[in-house]
Amino acid sequence: MSKVKVGVIGCGSISKYRHIPEYANNEQVEIVAVCDVIEERVNEFAEQYEAKAYTSYEELLANDEIDAVSVCLPNALHAPVSIAALQAGKHVLCEKPMATSKEEGEAMIAAAKESGKKLMIGHNQRFVPSHQKAREMIANGELGKIYSFRTAFGHGGPERWSVDGKDSWFFRKEDAFIGAMGDLGVHKTDVIRYVLGEEMTEVGAFVETGAKENSDVDDNAVCVLKTESGIIGTLAASWSYVPKEDNSTIIYGEKGIIRLEDDPVNSMVVQYKTGEVVKYELGGIQTNESGGQTSSQVIDHFVDAIINDTEPLITGEEGLKSLEVVLAALESSDTKKITSL
Repeated sequence: MSKVKVGVIGCGSISKYRHIPEYANNEQVEIVAVCDVIEERVNEFAEQYEAKAYTSYEELLANDEIDAVSVCLPNALHAPVSIAALQAGKHVLCEKPMATSKEEGEAMIAAAKESGKKLMIGHNQRFVPSHQKAREMIANGELGKIYSFRTAFGHGGPERWSVDGKDSWFFRKEDAFIGAMGDLGVHKTDVIRYVLGEEMTEVGAFVETGAKENSDVDDNAVCVLKTESGIIGTLAASWSYVPKEDNSTIIYGEKGIIRLEDDPVNSMVVQYKTGEVVKYELGGIQTNESGGQTSSQVIDHFVDAIINDTEPLITGEEGLKSLEVVLAALESSDTKKITSL
């Protein structure tokens, strides 16, 4: 097959550090177009990657040469632009959270079905080696019955990472819809569903704004989750973990505990009930710190799915299930009640 011709819509940090360089490193891809409303920004990428610059995504989507697009825009634009791209006959890799409501997510899934094109959501944590290994061990019954878990994703906030710093869209409700829960929490709802191999059935949550000034979105959330088989656990998402990132998950089972991304050297540590401890150096998780840039594998997986006509690991349906846990957390926080899924 000839190369997959790709357009990237939105040239912020996620494009700069993940999508564009990872497409450029994939020999089966040609980046033919880049799009951003800020002309200066898009021209810089267009020049660097010898691609055509667009300031309108509609014009980019009208280019018949393009096979696939990455949607790397503020959260509120994920669904409308993804749907327009699918209707224009493009495969779509959309950043997380896929949408701002269940209805939007369902409309994206419907558009993918109607167009016969791939829709993948960029939940990179499924590709982290320790998460894949833990999923395998739990499925094999190596930990026996799983009782509980705790998972967290927190750092000092998007101002250090976003191309616009403190003026980032991340802090504006109209653009972002949700804050830390959309930025970080949805990664953890996805990874806990993936690792445990179970769906969540009940959510209780406190979703608060208090750490950031000039922001009308949440920056600290703590959720209590229950799965279909009765496993209970906590999920924290925060923009107030100031010194360094925490991206760890601990799973408590009958025969032992799995610690994931909790130790700086060993990405997975298994502490058995017998006293035995097994440490795995599997290669770390991607971080937003400089020098922490290993490939996310998301782009390569998306490209493979297009070339081999296979189902991507994180379909629209999977992305929506992870989003629904976040939406349930918001509802719980608003109503001060446990939300059933």
